[in-house]
Amino acid sequence: MTRVTRSRRRDDDQPEVGRRDARKQRTRRALLDAALELIQGEQSFNSISLREVARNAGVVPTAFYRHFRDMDELGLALVDESLRALRQMMREARAATLPTSHLIRRSVRTYLRYVQDNERYFQFLAKERFGGGRTIRLSIRQGIQLFISELSTDLARWPFLTKYSTEELQMFSSMIVNLMVNITELLLDTPYGDEDEVDSLAELAEQQILLIFLGTGQWIPKSERRAREAQNAATPELKP
Repeated sequence: MTRVTRSRRRDDDQPEVGRRDARKQRTRRALLDAALELIQGEQSFNSISLREVARNAGVVPTAFYRHFRDMDELGLALVDESLRALRQMMREARAATLPTSHLIRRSVRTYLRYVQDNERYFQFLAKERFGGGRTIRLSIRQGIQLFISELSTDLARWPFLTKYSTEELQMFSSMIVNLMVNITELLLDTPYGDEDEVDSLAELAEQQILLIFLGTGQWIPKSERRAREAQNAATPELKP
């Protein structure tokens, strides 16, 4: 009898637990959205206060601490949200079996569309990448480095790039990711709805990435350069 009673109590309590979780998620979402709203325009994340965020979210300041220890933790959550879904989308875009030029086009268009659909997050990243607090700057830098590492892992599977070292693939990937970071900042300054300018930025990015790949085709792998240097060192000079 005792077991049945306890089981019934747990069943009765479950809906209330679910409602509490839903309320908690709504409050957390409201705090994140409030911070993003406050930093639109000229304000930076560093310039807004915990009380401002709580007030804008419609909760008391003490409710903030049920979700985040401080503003830095809220900022880190924004960085994570900004990049997590994008990484998954880009993985899926790169996984398609398309010719190189089509794959580049698909990846670039997927990325730019995501930036447009999530403009507030990328405005936040653009502002905080250099002007934010150290904790958030480092988190953004680590996020960008993760993009570079994932891209270099993908590039290692391409037959014409298998001859390059991990270090070299990271270098190629860094060039592509940094190029796209610059394109992102240009996109954020583009008036909403200016599709011609967006298309121009997409084409620019595609051409520049293609140029990087053309350059990699001419790049002599480090292993081959070292072999040549060793061979030259071992070959005696011919005296006149």
